[in-house]
Amino acid sequence: MTVNALQVSDLVKEYPLRRGGRSAGVVHAVSGVKLTLESGQTLGLVGESGCGKSSLARCIVRLVDVTSGSVLLHGENLLTMRGRALRRARRRIQMVFQDPYTTLDPRMSVGAILDEALAFHGLYPRRREARVRELMDRVGLSPDRVNRYPHEFSGGQRQRIGLARALAVEPEVIVLDEPLSALDVSI
Repeated sequence: MTVNALQVSDLVKEYPLRRGGRSAGVVHAVSGVKLTLESGQTLGLVGESGCGKSSLARCIVRLVDVTSGSVLLHGENLLTMRGRALRRARRRIQMVFQDPYTTLDPRMSVGAILDEALAFHGLYPRRREARVRELMDRVGLSPDRVNRYPHEFSGGQRQRIGLARALAVEPEVIVLDEPLSALDVSI
């Protein structure tokens, strides 16, 4: 039997509403979502602004807690993982955010940002600098620009830096939140 790369079942995310310190109901951001992604497959979600696509992405990678449901990464429930198991799982599933500028530390060079992802997961200890340069090249950025800071890049280039950071740890699943929003039409 083949295990799916990602399987989301009955996922629900509700945000509580408060008015004057009192509960005023909930916002139903994600309601009973089911999806399956097989290894090597691409899945795209389309919907109006505010329909819950970004909330769903954040739930899948566990950046926000879900109200109910399950997220299985190769058969293991991400929502019940803690400690080391969760840390290992975070390497296997990565996210590229809609607004790359807010997710790149402005005090760190791009090379340091990419190196940090590798160091956190203990990858390429003897050849991190070379791996960072490879990642820059892989996303179409000059490896000679590793010492530059995020503000020195265009929006589309920053989006590619976010993609390089996600690719750095060689994940099994990448969740992209509007990955084309910052790219130039020519790209």
